[in-house]
Amino acid sequence: MKSTPRGGYLGRQLELVIKDDTANPDVGRKLSLELVDEKVVAVIGFCNTGVALKSLDVFQDNKLPLLIPCTTGSPLTAKYPGPESYIFRTSAKDGIQAPFVVDDILKRGWKKVAIFADSTPYGEGGMKDVVAALEARNIKPVYIARFPLGVKDLTEELKAARAEGIDVVFSYTVGPESAVIARGRKELGWKVPQVGAWSLSLPNFINGAKDAAEGALMAQTFIAEPSNERRATFLAAYSRKYKVQQMPVPMAVAQAYDTTYLLAFSFFDIRDGNLTGPAIKQQLENKKRTFYGVVATYQRPFSIQDKDAVSTNMLVMGKIKDGLVTFAYPEDAKRNLFVQRKQ
Repeated sequence: MKSTPRGGYLGRQLELVIKDDTANPDVGRKLSLELVDEKVVAVIGFCNTGVALKSLDVFQDNKLPLLIPCTTGSPLTAKYPGPESYIFRTSAKDGIQAPFVVDDILKRGWKKVAIFADSTPYGEGGMKDVVAALEARNIKPVYIARFPLGVKDLTEELKAARAEGIDVVFSYTVGPESAVIARGRKELGWKVPQVGAWSLSLPNFINGAKDAAEGALMAQTFIAEPSNERRATFLAAYSRKYKVQQMPVPMAVAQAYDTTYLLAFSFFDIRDGNLTGPAIKQQLENKKRTFYGVVATYQRPFSIQDKDAVSTNMLVMGKIKDGLVTFAYPEDAKRNLFVQRKQ
């Protein structure tokens, strides 16, 4: 599917080429190869770690910059050495989300942790990041459950975790499976808290778990509240354009919005019109102008060595309240009056 937006670059119109990988790694790789054949100059994409992992070499081998605005698996920006890598990311990698959430649960006094992780690369990597974060604080998980995507019942695993006297369930999976965990806890009458990475903010968790999702805690880079003028304008513009009251996945929308501008700015700094992969990569790594985004203020989001735009100081804890994601701490809402910069 193709569309032609308004505007352009040095008198040339920009053409947007849209592909849907259907969350399937094989489809994602096939479409990635198609994008190379269609001679696109850069790609924004991927919401699934496993899908992205299968396609990374397509972009790297063809020197085609890939900007990832959604998926968070730690290995994505670690596969290639920084100076050589064409893989950039504007979402918070699990390597910072996991310790951020671990710090929060320990601050709340929860030390007996159960990890429920799916068997995909996302779940596998996230579980390892949580285990590493706990071990860095001299704690080991008391119980670990593994399961495939599509699982419908985790009652026995939840009973086993409960028998260990667990303080908190850390789920590292996507929305539907996190909802299975939440509903299972409710059916058992087990009121242990559920925490996780950003995927606990997905609608298919909130809607799938219903009232069992209430109180769930997760890492976030963006919460859809008009905490400052920049974010208020963004939320209002989205609502008008798409005629909706709420964004379906606010964090992913905001990150994709900022990513698009970061890529466009890299074009504008290439004065000779030669939009090659190496030229775009160089501009992304040596950004000359500050972009005031809705997730962050991007002064130097990337460098030759560092391809992750999000640092820990840009994270806040989100909490499900009345079916919506809000700030877990009032002080975070106040801090969010000021858009953070990477540290």
